Amino acid sequence: MRITKLLAMATAVLCLASGAEAESPVGERHLEAVNPTAALRDAEHRATVRVTVWYPAAEGSVERSIDIGPPSQPLFYVGAAAPDAAFADTRRRPVILFSHGYGGSARMMAWFTTVLAQQGYVVIAVDHPGNNSLDKMTVAGSAMFWDRAGDLQAALDKAAVDPVIGAHMDLKRLGVAGYATGGFTALAAAGARVDLQRFQASCAAHPHDGLCKPQPEFPVTLEQATMALAAPDLAAEAAHAGDDHSIRGVRAVFAIAPALVQAFDPASLSAMGAPVAIILGGADPVAPPNINGGAAARVIPRAQLKALPGVGHYDFLSTCSPKALNTEPLCQSLQTPQGPTHFEALQMALIMFGRTMGPP
Repeated sequence: MRITKLLAMATAVLCLASGAEAESPVGERHLEAVNPTAALRDAEHRATVRVTVWYPAAEGSVERSIDIGPPSQPLFYVGAAAPDAAFADTRRRPVILFSHGYGGSARMMAWFTTVLAQQGYVVIAVDHPGNNSLDKMTVAGSAMFWDRAGDLQAALDKAAVDPVIGAHMDLKRLGVAGYATGGFTALAAAGARVDLQRFQASCAAHPHDGLCKPQPEFPVTLEQATMALAAPDLAAEAAHAGDDHSIRGVRAVFAIAPALVQAFDPASLSAMGAPVAIILGGADPVAPPNINGGAAARVIPRAQLKALPGVGHYDFLSTCSPKALNTEPLCQSLQTPQGPTHFEALQMALIMFGRTMGPP
């Protein structure tokens, strides 16, 4: 049995102890939302956002592998889901919005999202335009990180009016989660506001900080990003970086190894009202805790923080296969076994969401 399935079973036992329901099959549906700023970030200037929805499916639904890579030799073990399966029942369920990391994808983080769906949540995730592993990456998609929250809003709006999915969503119980740059997105969706000049000044003063250097998924220098934002086609949107990008009704935030925290106005973090929980790797060189997750936890009222000793940034990706451990640079940078790291994140998230929004 794969690590992800063992993890899901163990998590189900923990959730039963805390009042959540037993795991069910996971359904998967795909939508397409519209966000006007996507056209500025997407390489083909499409204003659309791909949306994946995971949810508890009807008993007997047939799940299929959603592992990443060739079926015979996957690179990442992700889990399984039943395409377009019926919902488990007619109940309205709490909703979790999810944002992936820099250059990632919704499916890459499905080790996390499908377990939430097993436990009764409707999880809505996106592939951020211009900054995902399925499409051509762009400088705009990397530099205009504040627009990611708008992608989640567009996905939420689309799912809410979908004739199949909308009837199962309890919008009075709305949470948001994300990994790395997606953790930034989750905080922005809950009210944190961007101070772009603060971020640029921080990187100018500390150019060797992990997030100020070009990232391996798509190398963009600070100078390239700054020049792109000053160009006529992006300058008007860049002027709105510090606007309110929050999503109305967010009741809880779970951030995994959040990045780009230097880009937030500290006063906006101090003013956040929704409960926030943060988990990160104590040995993360990409999003160093002292200026990212740890810095956020110090100023967000009553924020929960868990630092996992020896854990790095990419330990939170889906489980690397033996092939990936030999061929994928991100997998070769792993610092600990991924199973325990995933387990800690899921346990903390399920307890936090259960306490803030009630059992699914």
